[in-house]
Amino acid sequence: MRKQTIFAVVAGVVLGLPAILHAQTSPLPSVTPSATPAPGSTPRTVAGSERPIPASRTMIHPGDQLNVQVFGDQSLTQTTMVLSDGTVDYPLIGRVNVAGKTPDQAAATLANRMHEYVRHPVVTVAITQLGQPNVLVLGDVKNPGKYQLRSDARLTDAIASAGGLATVNGAFPDARIADAAGNVTTVSLEKLLQGGESTLDQRLSEGSVVYVPGPVQFTVDVTGAVDHPGDVQVNEGDHLSVAIARAGNSQNAHSDLNHVRVIHTGPDGKQTTQEINLYDALKSGDQSVDVALQKGDVIYVPETYQRHTDFFSGLLYLLTRIIP
Repeated sequence: MRKQTIFAVVAGVVLGLPAILHAQTSPLPSVTPSATPAPGSTPRTVAGSERPIPASRTMIHPGDQLNVQVFGDQSLTQTTMVLSDGTVDYPLIGRVNVAGKTPDQAAATLANRMHEYVRHPVVTVAITQLGQPNVLVLGDVKNPGKYQLRSDARLTDAIASAGGLATVNGAFPDARIADAAGNVTTVSLEKLLQGGESTLDQRLSEGSVVYVPGPVQFTVDVTGAVDHPGDVQVNEGDHLSVAIARAGNSQNAHSDLNHVRVIHTGPDGKQTTQEINLYDALKSGDQSVDVALQKGDVIYVPETYQRHTDFFSGLLYLLTRIIP
């Protein structure tokens, strides 16, 4: 009985051996790996992010850090950085463009390039850290400076990081974007921010410089019955009412807005004087009378007739009290 038992065990091992050997020598199946977490597994989280990013939908951008796993070949398994041109420099296969691809698509591209060197390569790609390009924002923004943005940042992200536009006078200006190579692109902020043309929201990269031009500023001289006579700074396109409002026309100033005079000096040195009834124009909504200002204009605001009347009435009253 004991011999029969030993024989059965040995026979089972011998009969099962071919299957074991076959399983060990059979090549691994060539499958395209999926970066989507298996049911019940923990989703991947990117460093610096609180929420997991689904790998199958995340686009790769320059500056992102990738972890590339090649099954069965530790020499090709490594962490690599996406360069500014959107490529990774990988052993054996050289430069491979991965920017704009999902991790799954990048894995398939790398595997295809490795076929020449690796038999049945099985490759997985995961974004371990999002790039944070440094972008310089200058010009007419509230807080100019250098900002570290996320890898998929666009023009509006840079402007928002700088606190938004500082001064808006009429239409929005055209922003200029220079990349690290010195290529300059002009974007209409009027169409982007006012018109909502999101296709103009250009993507930024490491070393990009965003410049938002501000309105041209100059001074005009406001004299006469205003709170603060003297030089007043205005923007190109500002009108007469803006200069007077900045100079101040409170009740104490006794400004006569019915007879405002604007003295303009032309390129030939000749002066022209224009009298404007600004009070009636503003009251009726006639904006054509509210003239646009030019550099070097002199604005004279006379005192109201009522103030002169009050002065002479008071003087006459004093005289009647002094002279019997």
